[in-house]
Amino acid sequence: MNVKNAFTIILLFLILFSAVSAVSADDDRSYTIDRAFVDLTIGSDGLLHVNERYDYSFDGKFNGVYRDIPLKPGESIKNIEISADGAYPVLVQSDEGGYKHLKIYLYSDAAHTKGIRDCNVNIYISYDMVNVVTLFNDVGGLQYKLWGDEWDVGVGEVYVNVNLPGKTGNEYFLNPQEFNATSTLKGDTITAETYSIPEGDFYELLVLMPLSDFNDATYAKHVNQNGRDMIMKNLEDSVNGRNFWNTTYVVLGLLSILSPIGAVFTYLRYGREPKVDYDGIYERELPTNDPPEVINALVEDRTDLGTPTMKGFEASIMNIIDKKVFRLSPQENVDFDTRDLILTFDQDKKSELSESEKIVFNTLEHFANNNTLNLSMLNGQLSTEYEAKWFMSQLEMWEKNVENQINLEEYFDGTGSSMISFISVAGLVFGVIIAILGFTTELGNGVYALAGGIFLIIFSIAIMRLDEDIFGRWTESGRVFYLKWRNFKKFLKDNSLIKEHPPESIVVWKKYLIYGAALGVADKVYDAMKLQAPNYVDYDDDLFYYHYYGGYGLMYSAFRTGQTTANPSSDSGGFGGLGGGSGGGGGGAF
Repeated sequence: MNVKNAFTIILLFLILFSAVSAVSADDDRSYTIDRAFVDLTIGSDGLLHVNERYDYSFDGKFNGVYRDIPLKPGESIKNIEISADGAYPVLVQSDEGGYKHLKIYLYSDAAHTKGIRDCNVNIYISYDMVNVVTLFNDVGGLQYKLWGDEWDVGVGEVYVNVNLPGKTGNEYFLNPQEFNATSTLKGDTITAETYSIPEGDFYELLVLMPLSDFNDATYAKHVNQNGRDMIMKNLEDSVNGRNFWNTTYVVLGLLSILSPIGAVFTYLRYGREPKVDYDGIYERELPTNDPPEVINALVEDRTDLGTPTMKGFEASIMNIIDKKVFRLSPQENVDFDTRDLILTFDQDKKSELSESEKIVFNTLEHFANNNTLNLSMLNGQLSTEYEAKWFMSQLEMWEKNVENQINLEEYFDGTGSSMISFISVAGLVFGVIIAILGFTTELGNGVYALAGGIFLIIFSIAIMRLDEDIFGRWTESGRVFYLKWRNFKKFLKDNSLIKEHPPESIVVWKKYLIYGAALGVADKVYDAMKLQAPNYVDYDDDLFYYHYYGGYGLMYSAFRTGQTTANPSSDSGGFGGLGGGSGGGGGGAF
């Protein structure tokens, strides 16, 4: 994106801000969630049974709805059932990134041949959750988001019914309090009704129960410490903190204009690029001889220029495989009717590796047994906190090693991009808070906070989407370096270009796969390779086995498990703080 286009976008957002609602009205379809009903049953065995109902109103043609349910480490979900009034549902479910994804296709006929249009549909979802109820030494607790902050739209009202395991000694709290319309606790039943909840906010239940209400609670999470005082302190701190920020950001909403002023100043001072003598359209050969992890750090993710990502780590694994220091072979797993990927380590060739590659070698070798590692089992090995923290520390050491290989100042002056990153992130965070506050506050100047927050969100997202070199600038040599590698990535992504200029040998295809992984387009290379060299698997090459049998997915899953286990989003110490509950998530329509 050139500078002229970038500033055109910024100016359009500034000039046309008042017309946002009119532009939105041009959309040819829309939907609302008029009501939500959440019924929870807490069993004496610690199992949480959830019944949800969402009343959708569709204007236009839709294919269905989806529901994303987040699961914290140790939590699980089972016995999922769905039904609908007003349509014929078909459920497709999957697990990814710590979420249970429910995609519900809706049809207007029993034969499932016609989609829905201009109708009202009630969606029913029920499931059981394990390790969501927590039993401390002095109290049982459940912190659960009755409405999550990840929905695409808000909800008119939420009706809540909670069935407790005992009739006495229960305490409950519903937050944020401004959404509470009515609530009661009678015996073993909590009922509540909310006002409308806007997009981006949540509604959460915290309930404390006597331990005597639980019997053989095999489905609960057990924490060997007293919990009540800690929970109440966290809750009080969270409520007081929310009130403090509500007051603070009403004032900040009026200062939202400082963000575009800062962006303009940043560009004028730091963002104008040097002119270079290069006008290539694409690059067919590797532009430089730099290792793939370095290219990943400098080209693939320019939001943190000079720092490699997990894609660079995988590209390094592939490069080591290509050097025959790692040997890879598929192995039948008769128990699951699948193929495992077995990695074998060649200790004699380890000395041929670079320092960063030796870290990769040592990291994977740590999990090996008798000099072999089943990559399909790595995810399970990283589910323990000790191993996960060790794995993440190795990744950090690898990142630092790669960073030390790069003299970033030789390529890029990041002063402007650092400034604009701060402006955009701070603006987005502040904008979300200010917009929610302006919508919910009863203060007279809330309309100014709402307008300032919406503007700040739009503006921050707009400048986040711009190329980093709009506000930072490459050196002359760095600009040529970046442009060539960007054009090489463009070549790898474009099947028509590879079809016109296919590589002459399988050796080049392997380089394409390695650097494609570093640049985040390995799948595109793989697709092109199937078209141009359909029998490439016959080459019996370890690198192709890695891709063909899902090495990317195995490493990504292991990385996510290690990251989650080593850095849990919350634990018993955070129980009781606003927004830290289980459940929640979000959903929408498609």
